[in-house]
Amino acid sequence: MTGYVSLTLADLGVAALLIVFNGAISLAFRLGLEATLAWSATRMVLQLGAIGYVLKLVFAQTSLTWTVAIALIMIAIASYEVVSRQTSPIAGWWSFGLGTSTLLVVGLFTTLFVVSGVIGNEPWYAPRVFLPILGMILGNALTGVSLALETLTQAAHVDRNAIEARLALGARRLQALAGPLQRTLRTGLMPILNAMSVAGVVSLPGMMTGQILAGADPVEAAKYQIMIMFAIAGATASAVLLATLGGAWLLTDDRHRLRLDRLQVKKAG
Repeated sequence: MTGYVSLTLADLGVAALLIVFNGAISLAFRLGLEATLAWSATRMVLQLGAIGYVLKLVFAQTSLTWTVAIALIMIAIASYEVVSRQTSPIAGWWSFGLGTSTLLVVGLFTTLFVVSGVIGNEPWYAPRVFLPILGMILGNALTGVSLALETLTQAAHVDRNAIEARLALGARRLQALAGPLQRTLRTGLMPILNAMSVAGVVSLPGMMTGQILAGADPVEAAKYQIMIMFAIAGATASAVLLATLGGAWLLTDDRHRLRLDRLQVKKAG
């Protein structure tokens, strides 16, 4: 095969039978996930369909303004997802601000480094290159940040007595939180470590698969995937580190007291 295969709506309908199978499992075992599954699948189809047409228009412009606008929207949505996935986020705008600043700095810096320093694309803001790479970096970074912040807040609850005892004995805030910080960093980095360890053996990652299906040489596709995995790993590690340190800072105050009262407990349902 030398070219990419175009899919029809009928082809997508056949693929959707796999989602119907998931719904059947939910019904058979009374999981109560049918509505959620249907909504998630519908939302996914609408989102991807809409973004396909939007990107088609944006790609035709090669405009710095449009590229920056779409990038900022992507970062804002990713930041919202970081907060929504936590059971006890930091109250107020602090949690959203932490996610936004972390993903903004890490996402844009890493994407610029890859586009300009590695690929050498001209112009650097060409949306056909910039936005897909930013999307892959944000998608993985937000997973790491979400896991990190969730682990940090839960660990602070579990280890509250030990943390407050260390603080009472004169430990600085990061010293008192050393154990939770260590667990948090490990948890946040675990998904990308797992992804790298099985890439090419258990799974063919998305970028490589897409290029192969589009007719690219498998060796060249593998090179691009290696480059992207390095970028994702670096961005995820940086984002997890910044979010963890920022979260630890917000969970304590200038008097080096643990401030679990700053956490917001979400209501069930």
